[in-house]
Amino acid sequence: MKRRLDGVTCGGCALSAAGATAAPLLWLSTPRTERHLGGGFENEGMNLTVLLTELPLVILTGAFLPVLILTLIVRVFRS
Repeated sequence: MKRRLDGVTCGGCALSAAGATAAPLLWLSTPRTERHLGGGFENEGMNLTVLLTELPLVILTGAFLPVLILTLIVRVFRS
């Protein structure tokens, strides 16, 4: 089965890459994350396990959420 590459497919891939890049940057800029990564007073509340627990989920959410929304929009407007 041969699939053709169209604008929606390319757009989904581009949105996925942009989301996977933007989500961790946004996550790193929140005060809660800054505090966990050593931004608190005298490293108060420093917890580096967020890099292993939250960061992968943030990246996956950033990659899949834009593609999911694009899929829903395409389904609504093509039917």
